[in-house]
Order: sequence, then structure tokens, then C-alpha cells
Amino acid sequence: MQPSLVLAFVVSFFFTVGASAESHTIKFVNQCGYGTPALVQNGNNILSGDQYTSNGPFSGIAYLQTGYCNTNGENCTLMEMTLINPTCAGCGSSADISLISPHVYNVETSFSYYNGCDGVGQTCASPNCTQNAFFASNDNFVQKECQANDVSDWNR
Repeated sequence: MQPSLVLAFVVSFFFTVGASAESHTIKFVNQCGYGTPALVQNGNNILSGDQYTSNGPFSGIAYLQTGYCNTNGENCTLMEMTLINPTCAGCGSSADISLISPHVYNVETSFSYYNGCDGVGQTCASPNCTQNAFFASNDNFVQKECQANDVSDWNR
């Protein structure tokens, strides 16, 4: 098995009497033995440890900082995600792996949903993962969406 970065998105819905709260947890499992996971939102690394919980919708990027990545993941394999409770058909969570320049392959990266959309995800295990990662902006077929409630996501 090649070293890999596992990102886990745990999308949870908590209901209380008369109100509902949206919460998304993003969990990293670094199987590479080196590097530091980075979770970037609005140009800032917001990760401290191996997971982050957002109280509401989340949109950001993630990558394994191996010493060569710039702030927005340039020079590295990039994971893009939007985690949001679906309010209409087609407007729920979406995630993908990107190798669009200036991003380049540096480590195996994968993700998958569970607790809904089980097994839906993507793996980029080599620099030639053309069926699994964006190489051009119109490679939309590599995006993986999930419209289920109470969905979670594991990434490697």
C-alpha cells in the first residue's frame, strides 16, 4: 500500500426541539508517515490537530503539507470540498481531487462518504489518475456529490 492522506468528512445533523443545527466534521488520517494535513478556508489554515468541525456549511481545500506546498496547495495534490445540508435536488455536498496546474501530484489522496452515499468517493493513487482527478477545469465527471442527510466522508 502506498502512503496516503485520508481526509474524513463527517457530516452530521443535530436536531433539537424547534430548531436544527448543521455541523460538518472533516477528519484527516495521514498514512504517509510524514507531512502535516492542511485545511484552508479563505486563505487561512484552520486545522489544529487531525479534525475540524464547522457549525454550518463548509467550503474549503485540503492537502498534505510536505514542505513544498504553497498556502492554497500549489505544488501538491489538492482536495476541494463543499459540505452543506441539501435543501434541494443537486445542492448538497460535493468533493473532488484536483491536479489542475499549479497543483501537482505529491501523495496518494482519497475520500469517500459514509452514513449515506456509502462508498461514493475518489482516489488518486498516481500522477496519471485522469479518471479520478481534475486535470482540466471541465473534468466535472470526477466530482462526487452526496445528497443524503446525515452523511459522513472519509478521506485517505
